[in-house]
Amino acid sequence: QVQLVDSGGGLVQTGGSLRLSCAASGQTSSIYAMAWFRQAPGKERESVAAITASGGRTLYEDSVKGRFTISRDSAQVMVYLQMNSLNPEDTALYYCAATKSVILTMKDEWYDFWGQGTQVTVSS
Repeated sequence: QVQLVDSGGGLVQTGGSLRLSCAASGQTSSIYAMAWFRQAPGKERESVAAITASGGRTLYEDSVKGRFTISRDSAQVMVYLQMNSLNPEDTALYYCAATKSVILTMKDEWYDFWGQGTQVTVSS
């Protein structure tokens, strides 16, 4: 089993930045990739970005390309999401997720483990 704890959310003004963190523990050697998803009130959960545990490959949703950067530390037990140029449309509960499947994907059904979520609110 893998446990994920995400943190770093908060309230920020339009144009501001936040850095989300996700700490993985347990059988972290089984993780192939990790990702960030988000869910706004009244909307379906959507993908944001994904990264392989090796850090060699990343994927981004079009809406965050050029603004958000996903990264992981060398020990592969932390994943970060640097969010710049935030706007109110980025307001959501952000979740970290991890998959054991050998696939880098933005599809949530592939992810086995989930964090509890961290709230990001961007004021106009």
